[in-house]
Amino acid sequence: MMPRETLTIMQLKANITVGLQYQTSQELLLFTILSVVLSCTFLYLNCVLLYTLRSKPVFCETSRYILLYNLLFADTAYLLTSLLLYILAVCRLKLKLYVCGFLTSICVLEDIISPLTLAVMSMERYVAVCFPLRHADLVTVRNTGAVIAVVWIISGLHVLIQALTIVILRQQFDFDEEMKDFCSKEAMFLAPTSSQVDKAFSGSVFTLGGLVTILSYVGVTLAARSALTDKASASKAGKTVLLHMIQLVLILISTVYSSILTAFLTTVDRRTLVRLYNIIFVCLNLFPRCLSALIYGLRDQTIRPALLKNLFCLHLRCFVSNKTMAI
Repeated sequence: MMPRETLTIMQLKANITVGLQYQTSQELLLFTILSVVLSCTFLYLNCVLLYTLRSKPVFCETSRYILLYNLLFADTAYLLTSLLLYILAVCRLKLKLYVCGFLTSICVLEDIISPLTLAVMSMERYVAVCFPLRHADLVTVRNTGAVIAVVWIISGLHVLIQALTIVILRQQFDFDEEMKDFCSKEAMFLAPTSSQVDKAFSGSVFTLGGLVTILSYVGVTLAARSALTDKASASKAGKTVLLHMIQLVLILISTVYSSILTAFLTTVDRRTLVRLYNIIFVCLNLFPRCLSALIYGLRDQTIRPALLKNLFCLHLRCFVSNKTMAI
């Protein structure tokens, strides 16, 4: 007999799938276009910012920009994979089990990398404000690379544990078979054990990341009130850490969106449930992964001129290329 949580998730996915069938083609098209356009816009912005962070030596030799590059890379990969899974779900295309496993593994990997990197970035701002004389010795390019490697190893171990758990629990299944429903993390973690492992690990990561970010924010805020600290720099660092905290909370909420939808399962009809699914996808899956580009692309005085220049130049090159082809 299946556990109640498993049955609830199966019922939720069934309602969403059936709801897609009852949704009008115009409404489905509108939601899809909105999601795809927003995703592509921020994917483009992220890619230009990634290019910008490799265009000048100062970005490649400064720890905070190296950490930002790692965060943007993870967010971009997550955005791309999530968008692909969303389009597959809308088009009702079913994948092979191993293909779905590969795509969801990327989501799980990047989903853990982002909060860990945000925590490290918050800590870096804390050291820069509270220990400015030791910042150059503590936050070196070598140490930053080592921290990023640790972040990827932790995320990779989580994916490996989940993969082994799924393989053990699905021994009676053929991984070459076609899935019965659209591909998602919930479909792969349908067994209670794998779902509990994912929740326990994600909860530990977000708890650790949240504590580090909160302590960093408190430390920077207290430093801003000190007469020995550059108040303007400390205030700006405090706002950056606060934005990281908001981003971390949004990412945390996005990891439990199934629970949010399950709460509405018995109170709304299927069509409304699909609308909620689309809204949650845009607000919780897309928006948190786009904040990094907005926070640093618009607020950082070193990045902003280079980013605007690259955005303008790429648009100009595209325009000139189109004109040449037309001639």
